Amino acid sequence: MENWLDKEFDVVIVGGLGHVGLPLGIAFADKDLRVCLCDIDKSKAEAVQKGEMPFIEYGAEPVLKKAIRDGKLTVSLDNNSISKAKHVIIAIGTPVDEYLNPKTRAFLEFFENLKKYLNPDQTIVIRSTVYPHTCRQILNLLGNGKEWKIAYCPERIVQGYAIKELKELPQIVAGLSEKAVEEASKLFGILTPKIIKASMGEAELVKLFSNAWRYIQFAIANQFYMISHNFGVDYDKVRYAMKEGYERASTLPGAGFAAGPCLLKDTMQLSAFNSNNFLLGHAAMMINEGMPSFIVEDLRKKYDLSNTKVGILGMAFKADIDDIRDSLSFKLGKILRFHGAKVFYSDEYAKNPNFVSKEELIRQSEVIIVAVPHSAYKGMEIPNNKEVVDLWNVTKKRK
Repeated sequence: MENWLDKEFDVVIVGGLGHVGLPLGIAFADKDLRVCLCDIDKSKAEAVQKGEMPFIEYGAEPVLKKAIRDGKLTVSLDNNSISKAKHVIIAIGTPVDEYLNPKTRAFLEFFENLKKYLNPDQTIVIRSTVYPHTCRQILNLLGNGKEWKIAYCPERIVQGYAIKELKELPQIVAGLSEKAVEEASKLFGILTPKIIKASMGEAELVKLFSNAWRYIQFAIANQFYMISHNFGVDYDKVRYAMKEGYERASTLPGAGFAAGPCLLKDTMQLSAFNSNNFLLGHAAMMINEGMPSFIVEDLRKKYDLSNTKVGILGMAFKADIDDIRDSLSFKLGKILRFHGAKVFYSDEYAKNPNFVSKEELIRQSEVIIVAVPHSAYKGMEIPNNKEVVDLWNVTKKRK
């Protein structure tokens, strides 16, 4: 690390208080690097400076407290901090627009505003998911005839478990120069025992393919669930019979909401990149995004929803976390209310003054939908006079 000592920080992470940047910064600080988390969120900054995690990330808070106490981790709301680091990691979100096309222009405009804080001596690592060729466009934008070191190292962690996975997962490293690859490999080699070097195009597709592959897997499971349900057969029992002792079917997932800020977005980015010629991706979107409507239409066959109280258990986008971004539970609630139902929301982790406890929800509701398989719902007993829709099969089977 001797050659890094001329800078105040070894690493600055832009977007450092988000779900990607913060765990990464904590992991680097735990390896004795001097890390600066640069962001614009003042409330999160205040929490992190106190050693408090602003969202659920298992195993992170004790490491965070130690890093703050040891002076290895600092938080900044000032972009001037970016110029004080040897390595600059970009970990901001890259959303799609209302037409499901990537908002590449917004990402490039962000770099346009950032470039006055950057210099060619730094290694610039893109950690955000980007549309293919974006890193090349950033190089062109920085330009000025200088030899910039731009690397792309896509994140692949499961949200909530980053601290564990950052120590175990191989890190993919690509760059627009050999020097960029070398510097980024050294940096991420501090975290993980294995570095996989790839071309820029390969690395860009690895990230998009990974999320699209998972999204399509969930879609086939959800389509199987719909077919089974319409046929009057329990999909979980079909799935068990398929998988038991039959390895070729072992990866078939269960049914459930496939949501969150990455899977649909990256599937649509891949589709846009391939001139909207990604039939499997579009089909997966129709199936996964259609699950709330499927549930409501099935309930409408049995109930007059305008006179029915419906409770939704789980408002986060996945189990045992507090992140509600792009959660399909809210879409489900909206459709139910459109048909006149009185809807109750509950969650074990996400906080909202309008949510009720799971006990209150069960007491008030005639129909209970388990939208997220939080651990607290496993084996939960629900009275026999309540209708239960449990895609995940996590509640206790009633006699």
